Amino acid sequence: MIGPTAGKGAQQRRAPQDVTIHDRRITVDGMNVQYLDAGAGRPLLLLHGHEQSASGWRWVIPALARSRRVLAVSLPGHGGTDPAVGAYKPGRDLVPFVLDVLDAIGVGAVDVAGNSSGGAIALRLALGHPDRVRTLTLVDSAGLGREVNPLLALNTLPMVGELAIMLSRMPTGDVHRTGMSTAMLFAQPARVPAEFFAEQHELGRRPGQLEASTAMARALFDQNGQREVLLDRLPAVTMPTLVIWGARDALLPVAQAQAAVKRLPRGTLAVFPDCGHMPQVEFPERFVTVLGDWLAEHHDVSA
Repeated sequence: MIGPTAGKGAQQRRAPQDVTIHDRRITVDGMNVQYLDAGAGRPLLLLHGHEQSASGWRWVIPALARSRRVLAVSLPGHGGTDPAVGAYKPGRDLVPFVLDVLDAIGVGAVDVAGNSSGGAIALRLALGHPDRVRTLTLVDSAGLGREVNPLLALNTLPMVGELAIMLSRMPTGDVHRTGMSTAMLFAQPARVPAEFFAEQHELGRRPGQLEASTAMARALFDQNGQREVLLDRLPAVTMPTLVIWGARDALLPVAQAQAAVKRLPRGTLAVFPDCGHMPQVEFPERFVTVLGDWLAEHHDVSA
């Protein structure tokens, strides 16, 4: 297990400002796709989770991009990427989408890190296309156990999701929804960056966004928890794999990380104390230190 570095939340939000983050657009199979691009060298692909976007990685991109090229992609229906259509509909495997994006950018094998549902996509990418993945990092990843916060499972029930959308559109309802969401994502509300809260609030007000989020949630979860569990397939993951988890993740229990590392042939576990579901936002400096040191250790790994 990797021991996380020390540091308080308020100190964790400082990031180097000498790296430019480019906000780019490309067309993939007729769909406009947004991604962030920074740095140069060996590529590191970052995949976000449900109801997030590429910008959710911006607290760690500058530091990570000092030694590599960092690519953070907004998945279909998130950030500046068009809603999912055709082969990229919510609930279908988004690995083909990720591969199409990498091909369009002109990138071959990558180090890949995924948070939450983005972790499940990264894991499926590693399982199905090991030639494209040098190393794998799973950050509070979905797909490693059935258990999930009951509120997420409840929201998938018929009419419950629609009722939640209706309540969110009542006066101050959008603020309450954003507040509840961030409270579930972070161990300490005081560590939520103001920019993160504002982005989440604005995203929830975008036309069609709540409906799209509810549809994706129903593709990921049912009333019994996570629909897809890939735990038994982990022995087939041959590349070095780092599992980063918040000890106080209110959405996915840390026991899932511990169970995963036991099955990974080349797995390493880093648990962040007093941290929630998004270590890259709640403790960005700690996250960069752990991930950066681990990537440097495995720099010579071939795809």
